[in-house]
Amino acid sequence: MTPKPRRRTGGPEGLRERRRRETHRLLASAALRLVVERGLDRVTVEDISGAVGVSSRTFFNYFATKEDALVLPYADRAERSALVAEAVVAAPEGLTPLDAVARAWRPEMERVDADRDEWLARLSVLAEHPSLVSRMIAMEAGDERRVVEAIALRTGLGADDPYPALLYCVADGALRACLRRWHRLGGARSLVELMDHAVRVVAVGLPAPPVPVRERRGTGAEGDSARTKQG
Repeated sequence: MTPKPRRRTGGPEGLRERRRRETHRLLASAALRLVVERGLDRVTVEDISGAVGVSSRTFFNYFATKEDALVLPYADRAERSALVAEAVVAAPEGLTPLDAVARAWRPEMERVDADRDEWLARLSVLAEHPSLVSRMIAMEAGDERRVVEAIALRTGLGADDPYPALLYCVADGALRACLRRWHRLGGARSLVELMDHAVRVVAVGLPAPPVPVRERRGTGAEGDSARTKQG
C-alpha cells in the first residue's frame, strides 16, 4: 500500500489551521474568564468577542452559542476523538478492553492536568450550571459512538451486543467520578493517577471498601449498650 503524502504544515493551509485553533482557544479562554468574573448571565457574545479583539460574526464562525465556548475548549475535538478510537483498537493485545479505553484517554487526562487552573475553573462553572453539563453530554454523543464501535471492533463483538456500550458507560462513569474528585482536591493529585486507581478498583469487581472503625462503633453489643443508656 502506498502511504498517503503528509500534509505540509508550513504552507498557507497549515498556517490557516494554526490561526483557526489559536482563535478558538482565545475565544474559549476569554469566555471562561469572563463567566468566572461576572457570571454566565452577565456575559454576552459581544463581551467575549471584544475581549479577543474580533467581531461577533467571527465568534459565530467558531461557536453556535456562548455556552459552546465554555464546553468546547479545543478546536481539534473531532481529530482527538478519532485518535482515541484508533488507540482503543491499536492498544497492546495483553490489555483488557477497560485498560485499552483508559490508556486511549490518557492524553486527554494529561491535557487536563497540564491546563489545571483552566479546568478547575471550567468544572466550577459546570457545577453551577447543570444545563452546560447537559450540553456537553449531548456534544459527546459522537465521541461515545466512536469509542463504542472501537470496543466492539477490538473485542470482535457485533453491533447489537451490549458489552461495548456497557464497558463505555463504566469507563466514562469512572472518569467523571475522578474528575469530580480531582476538582474537589483542587487538582492537588493527578487526574491520571486518580483514573489509574479507579480502573484498578473497577477491574477487580468494585468491592465494597472496609467500614471505618468510627462507623462500626454503633453496632454489636457495645452499640446496643450505648443505645440502652440513651434510651
